[in-house]
This record gives sequence, C-alpha cells and structure tokens, in this order.
Amino acid sequence: MNTYNCLLCGVGGQGTVLASKLIAYAAMQKNMNVRTSETIGMAQRGGSVVSHVRCGDNINSPIIAKHTAQVLIAFEPGEAVRCLDYLSPDGVVIVNNKAVMPTTANFGAQYDENEMFDYLKKNVKNLIIVDGNDICNKCNSNKVLNIALLAVAAKTNKLSIGIDELKKAIKFKIPEKFHDINIAAVDYAVQRYI
Repeated sequence: MNTYNCLLCGVGGQGTVLASKLIAYAAMQKNMNVRTSETIGMAQRGGSVVSHVRCGDNINSPIIAKHTAQVLIAFEPGEAVRCLDYLSPDGVVIVNNKAVMPTTANFGAQYDENEMFDYLKKNVKNLIIVDGNDICNKCNSNKVLNIALLAVAAKTNKLSIGIDELKKAIKFKIPEKFHDINIAAVDYAVQRYI
C-alpha cells in the first residue's frame, strides 16, 4: 500500500472540512490507515482553512510534510498559492477559478486573483482549474463546490479514493435529501474535467 497525502485549503464556509472527512471515510472503508488534521483559525469569519489527509501505511503524523502532497485541492486560488510548498514535484493542483477575498484584505493586504493564477500556471506542472460557478449553476446549488473539486481529484488517480468510493461516502456522510444533488455534481465534474 502506498501513502497518499492530500492537502485541502480554502476559506471558512466553502466545505473544506467536510471534503476532508469524505476522503477519510472513503479511505477507511478500503481498510486504509487514515490521519487527518485541520487548521481552521478564523474560518467562521472568512479566514483560512487547511485540512491535511494522509492515508496508507506507517502514518505516524497527521501533518503532511512540505513537498510531499500528491494532491492539493484549493477552493480558492490565493490559498493554493499560500499552500503550494506542500505539493510534491509530480503532484496535481485542483483549484477553483473563483477568488474569495480573504479577511486580510480588510486590513490593507493586496489581493489580485490574476496574479495568483499566473503564479500557479508558472509554478505547477499539473494544474487543473475548475469552473466552480458553472458546476454549482448546473446543479442549482452553491453548496456542491467541495464535492465537484473532490470528484476531479478522485479522477486523477492520485487521491486515495476513486469516484465510486466518493459516491459511497456521500451517501453515508451527507443527509439523504442532498444525495442526488451531490452525486450530480460528481458526475458533471468528472464529465467536464477529466
């Protein structure tokens, strides 16, 4: 068994923690060892959220070492740039194309989403930019972004789980009234991006 390291980053309210729990649950269903950790800080006020998910053999720490994440799922481009040091040289970044102004911008910090994307394009060998608004519009819900990004990550085969495991995790961890919309988000994301 290999070790899979996935770092998820975004801002409060985007579903980062739920996404990490879905990966962890699906990996445990495959009898993998799993360790997770979250740094949520000012998440409820639009602050950064970072989740570490490690699955596989001999995992003693839940924290991913720098330059070892096979997958970086970024709900927001500025957070992708901030967490890029965690990505392994052959890792993949899946990033939402819609920027969310961080709370630090209220204190005079500069934020230019075009600069963020330019930086990612220059520094990431395997970059997938996902149109999160399009997927949310197709599903008539802005609450499926996390599921769509997870689906794209699962389809890359660098995540510890595949599409079928993701769908099973959705059905177990998310209330039944939201199953159809989240499964639709998975199907649409996979169809469009991979």
